[in-house]
Amino acid sequence: MTTEELEELLQGAQESDSLEFKGAMGWDLGLVKDILAMANVQDGGRIVIGIEDGTLTRQGVSQEQLDSFSPDTMMDRVGLFADPHVSFSIDKLPDATGLHFVIISVAAFDRTPVICSRDGGAKNELKRGAMYYRSKTGRPKSARVDNANDMRDIIERAAIQTMRHFHNLGLEAGSIETAAPLGAPALATKMAEIFDKELGGL
Repeated sequence: MTTEELEELLQGAQESDSLEFKGAMGWDLGLVKDILAMANVQDGGRIVIGIEDGTLTRQGVSQEQLDSFSPDTMMDRVGLFADPHVSFSIDKLPDATGLHFVIISVAAFDRTPVICSRDGGAKNELKRGAMYYRSKTGRPKSARVDNANDMRDIIERAAIQTMRHFHNLGLEAGSIETAAPLGAPALATKMAEIFDKELGGL
């Protein structure tokens, strides 16, 4: 990412399911939940550090805060909680006025949705077995999946990604149907029904 691309990203931007702003801060374990959630969003997304929450005023980050975002440390910490692995990259860039920002670009899951593998976090907000997501409904935020619509969205994309994987391996349609006899949409619906039941009809 370049300064010009950062300016394009920030100009008039609002938070969405694929874009999250955080105020000036150093690396914190609390960001793990946001990274896990972004990995479950279609096409992934970006987390920009240095934008005041609420007002969206550009604050930038200090040199000390900037230095705390070590890629190796971050990948090790996120790796403790992510199952499967989450791919992300870190850019540290100035905007046109010289304020510095950290941009965490998170890739979407490949075939399997990302689940939290252990309890923990800065405020014990991470729960083993939970799936985090940024819902398209309501105010964008990284939160535990607690409704059937969001779960269905994630599962349907996982089913489609799996079908594409089989296709890329060169398997014939009959082989794909054997692996997923219901077909992707029907499989996703069936799996969502199971999660509906587990979520108590939420």
